[in-house]
Order: sequence, then C-alpha cells, then structure tokens
Amino acid sequence: MPASTFEPATTALAPAAAVSVAPAATTLAFALCGVALGSVSGLVPGLHANAFALALAAAAPSLPGPPAAVAAAILAAGIVHTFLDVVPGLVLGVPDAATAPASLPGHRLVLAGCGTEALRLSALGSVAALLVAVPLSVPLSHLVSEWSHLLRTWLPLLLAAVVCLLVWAEPTRRARVAGVGCFLLAAALGFLTLDLPPGGPLAAADAASMLAPLFAGLFGAPVVLDSVDASGPIPPQAEGRVGLSPGIVVRSALSGVGGGVLVGYLPGVSAGVAAVLALGGSGGATPNAEGATDRAYLVATSGANTATAVFALGSLAVVGAPRSGVTVALASAAPGGVPLGLTGLLAVVVLAGGAGAVLVPLVGDRYLRAARSFSHRRLSLSVLALLWSLSFLFAGVVGACAFAVAAVIGLLPPRFGARRVHLMGVLVGPVLVG
Repeated sequence: MPASTFEPATTALAPAAAVSVAPAATTLAFALCGVALGSVSGLVPGLHANAFALALAAAAPSLPGPPAAVAAAILAAGIVHTFLDVVPGLVLGVPDAATAPASLPGHRLVLAGCGTEALRLSALGSVAALLVAVPLSVPLSHLVSEWSHLLRTWLPLLLAAVVCLLVWAEPTRRARVAGVGCFLLAAALGFLTLDLPPGGPLAAADAASMLAPLFAGLFGAPVVLDSVDASGPIPPQAEGRVGLSPGIVVRSALSGVGGGVLVGYLPGVSAGVAAVLALGGSGGATPNAEGATDRAYLVATSGANTATAVFALGSLAVVGAPRSGVTVALASAAPGGVPLGLTGLLAVVVLAGGAGAVLVPLVGDRYLRAARSFSHRRLSLSVLALLWSLSFLFAGVVGACAFAVAAVIGLLPPRFGARRVHLMGVLVGPVLVG
C-alpha cells in the first residue's frame, strides 16, 4: 500500500466551517455523479474495487471542482462500486452444475436458481452493516487512535494469529497444508513485486501501486480461467424470496461488521478473510444441503465489505492511515487532509450506500437475465483481456508480468480444497517481516 501521511486528527476532523469550501449543493451534485460512475464501474466484470479506486486517484487532479466535492465524488463512486460488483461476480465464473460443490458460494446459489435471492442477501447484509458501522466508527476510530502505538507494536502478532486461524478453519489436513503453501507462495510474490516501480500510463504519481495487477491476478483471473471451458447456460432464476430468517441475516451481518473492524484497521486483511473468521470458518468452501451456510457467508461478506469501507474512513480521518483503495484515492485527491472531515465522509457513505442497496436488486435482476444469453467462453476471454490491459495501464510491463504470475498462483488453492483467502499473504507476508 502506498505510504500516505496526514495532518493530526484535529486537522483531519475538519470543523463544520470547512465544508463551506464547497457549497452543499455542489458537493451533493458531485456525490450523485460519483454514484452514477460507481454504478457503471461496478457492473464491469473483473474490475476490482482497488483498481477502480486507483483510476480515480489518477483522475482526481484533473477533476474540476472544490476538494470537498471531488472527495465526495470519489468516495461515492468507490462505495457504490463495492455494492454493485457483486452482480458481475455472481455471473462471472459460474461453472458447470457438476462442479458446483467446488465453486464459490454465490456461484452455487446461481446454479441453484437463487441468483436474485443472492442479490437481495448481499444488499441486506450491506445495509445492516451500514446501520451498525456508521455510529460505531467514530468512537472506535478514536479508541484505535489512542491505542495506535500498541497496535503497531502487536501488529505482527495479530496478523500471525489471523493467518493461523485461517489455516485452522480449513476442513481437512490436506487443505490446511495447501493453505500454508499458498500463503507462502503469495507472500514470496509480494516480497518480489510490491516494491517494484510501477510505470503504467494511468497510475497517479502519488498512488502508483502494484496492488491492482496482483489482486486482479490472484483473485480475478483464476475464477475467469476456470470458467472458460464451462458449458451450459446459466439456469433460470427463481423469484428473489430470501431463504434466511431475519435473525440469521442480522447475526451474519453483525459478524461481518466484526470482521470489518479487522479489515478497516489492520493492513493486509480482506473482507473475505473477515467473513471466514466471523462465521467460525464456515462458508466459502463446502456448502450444506440447504445452502444456509452459503447464504450466511454471502451476507457476512457483503456486510464486511461495507463495514470495511466505513472503518477504513475512520482509519484515514482519525488515525491518518489509509486501509483501502478508496482511502488511498482520497489521500491522493486531498493531500493536505480530508476536507469533509469524518462526519461529512460518513454522510456521503450513507447516501452512496442507500443508492447502492437500491441498485443491487434493481439492476442485478436485469443483469442476470441478460447474462443467460452471453457466450460464456467469449465473455471470459474478454474479461481476461480487460484484466491484463488494466494491469498494464496501472503498472506497465512489470504489472502485466506480475498479473500473469499471480494468476497461476491463484489457480492453486481450489485444486487442493483450500480457500483463496490464504493468497492475502501477498500483503500479510511482507507486513509480518516489517
């Protein structure tokens, strides 16, 4: 993650008068434009939220408007993108029905004809997490800021504990051994590539990073590669009736919020990691007969994604440390401190989150119906070409090469029955050794 520094918390938490730098109407208009931009980008298959955020960081200096308005647009776009990217994620990489047990939870639901339900579960998880994370983020961020020296001291031990818990959560000894091996391979890739100088034409000078090609290779390309030879269309989807009780939905979302705390304040931890830990190791690997684990996993992952975005803002505004691609983009757009302050940022999050929750089922249902007529092979190959092109645009030739190597490593975990979350070693490994 690119290094960024900010003014002390008293400066980052700008007084209400600072919002007057950009009139409220202008800021709102920019935020709505961000919602529209994030809606489009979120529906692009394979476009990772971090890659999109880095593109925003590159474009930020040329955007006309006051810093507060530009920050609102970037934040709204990033938040809506994280809501809507579940839609192509459900369609992309859907395998044959015969291989469904080895596929991702969302794909298994689509194969069972429950794709529209999956969309609603994702939206419910995000909304529930938003309602909890927003009021919790202010006191929690100040608490983390107060104890930040202890967090830095114990960070390696905390990350090591997360890695051990992920390995222990695997259901078999073979999967645990594979998880350790995949973690070490990803960590080696991080050691070799993270400090390389990216030189892509779209990379902002102060936000250049190898993260976009590495994440696209480790987590995006393998799913697409596995789907290239998938045969058969996506089955018809039933009505979107939610198959989980309200209590389970709330508990799963709250577990995602708990995981989002880890992601928002600890470097190298992803929402997928948070969801696996929050559900006690269930979900994301093997389904149960009723698919309840898959449904709970989807709710928890969506909740963790949303909570992560909220807590990462707290980390940026109060602690002064960006923990997500969107906060890196905000840092690039406003290097002198976030002009909206934490309260203003959270207001934009609520606006964008509400829009995203409405758009997920509204647009997603139509997306699923249209996807049934796509050529699976042609779509997959087109997405692979897009991911490779983005890797080159963000990090040049070295990024394109890193993408190819990462894609090969990303194919390994499911071959041995392990989860891909171990591949977060690409960030955790270098952090562990300083």
